[in-house]
Amino acid sequence: MHRPTEPSRHPRHTPPGGPPPETADPAVLAALLARHGWRRRGAAAGPYSRWTPPDAAGARGRTSLLVPDSRAYPDSADLVAEALAALRHSPAPSARDVLIALHTPVDEIHWQRDAPEPEAPAAAWAAQEQLRAGARALLLAAALAARGTAGYHGARHRRQAETALGRLLTGTAAGGRELTAFLPVGPGAAPGPDGRPVTTALLRALYAARDATDRQRATGAPDAFEPAVEAGVCQELTEAIAELVRGSEGIRITLHWAPAAGPPDGFAARPEPVAFGPGDLPVLREAGARYIRDEPPVAVQLTGAVVRMRREDRGGPGTVRLRILAGVDVPQVRATLDEDDYRIAGHAHLLGMPVRMSGRLESTGGFRRLTDARDVMPVRVDDGERDRLLKSLHENIDFFEEACGGE
Repeated sequence: MHRPTEPSRHPRHTPPGGPPPETADPAVLAALLARHGWRRRGAAAGPYSRWTPPDAAGARGRTSLLVPDSRAYPDSADLVAEALAALRHSPAPSARDVLIALHTPVDEIHWQRDAPEPEAPAAAWAAQEQLRAGARALLLAAALAARGTAGYHGARHRRQAETALGRLLTGTAAGGRELTAFLPVGPGAAPGPDGRPVTTALLRALYAARDATDRQRATGAPDAFEPAVEAGVCQELTEAIAELVRGSEGIRITLHWAPAAGPPDGFAARPEPVAFGPGDLPVLREAGARYIRDEPPVAVQLTGAVVRMRREDRGGPGTVRLRILAGVDVPQVRATLDEDDYRIAGHAHLLGMPVRMSGRLESTGGFRRLTDARDVMPVRVDDGERDRLLKSLHENIDFFEEACGGE
């Protein structure tokens, strides 16, 4: 007797249904099946092809897909509909990845980590989290590079980089050894930014990091990583690669372009995988430290709301923390002010007004510290923002009085 399926308690793990059969391209479906290891059975030539899954789970379920070579055949839509239905019910893990990629054109990034399968559940969970965190950090570094190159980004442009990954989809990190991420290409059906700039920046940076690592290991040249900055290599990228390699025999990263979109100009249709191993760790860590050390300070003029004030004595200089409103793309900045500027910042805070100041953002601490702060002055804002600043003051009035009165 057929029983209706109960709603899933975890809808985010439910595989997508794929596009409507009449819009799904059979050629794209066949390309995705081949990419994910499905086996084509029978003759290579012909109007149809039969596909079976690569894994034992799918074999036990006897999943078999009959896919037409094009939409030209009268029964093409029916066959594609049957294939999509079979994928939705297939126990093969790769079936979900095929449906995701078919639903919206996506570039796929695969991570393969060479490590023994963890025996204890806690170790398996830790390995999965390490792989997920490292992969996310690597994509974030690529998103930063897509916006602009720098040896060390620090806290700068993090919000835009996170936004660029807003449509990112990730599969399961089985055993902490394999992971696939999907970045939608073009506007597509889902809202959010185009992921193609991130995937191209990632591939370009990985190749440059591999070349620079090889050069430094072969020649000992300390400047091997300097030209790589223009290709998107940065401290955040070297740190992410090192985290992925740590505790393993190596990491292998492979990128596949969305079949429906094709490769971007200037890139190979099938990019070569990039691999890093434990022998690369000293070079990567040294390069990351050098990037932080060599990144110059940035002259800025910023506007921010005072959220913290502190000084050791009733008079003299003090330190303020600002929530940035304009001028730099970091969430908060800390600055040391002389006695007069500290008093101006305190009065502005009492009146619910932000302040404007100039100075230099230092790379030490991730561009969160302003040195040589000067030209502090209050800035008028609209009534709504002023009310929010006053509310913040009232919520922290004890702390503010203590900071202004000294200790």
